[in-house]
Amino acid sequence: MSQASIPNITPVISITLDQTTSLLLASIALEELALAQILNAEAEKLQFVLGTLDPGLEPAPTLSDILLVNASVRQTIQDVIKKDMLLQFKLENIVDNLLPQIPSI
Repeated sequence: MSQASIPNITPVISITLDQTTSLLLASIALEELALAQILNAEAEKLQFVLGTLDPGLEPAPTLSDILLVNASVRQTIQDVIKKDMLLQFKLENIVDNLLPQIPSI
């Protein structure tokens, strides 16, 4: 197999500190929104298997089915928590880097 040929691209991007901060905060907000959507989907998954979202599921889920779904939901929630912690660190770094920039009164 031959090596990929990557062209030499040197883009010039010019943004201010305020624009950078706004973009970083917006990225955190969008990721938090995505995590909220994931948690909502997991809640609906539990409601569905327990019959509270769509009563009359045929055949009724077994205890084994419910435990499997529970394990899946638990793992997803743990992953969401990990991602949320990383977003918290990202936010703290942004705030810490902004504080020296704020003029004293």
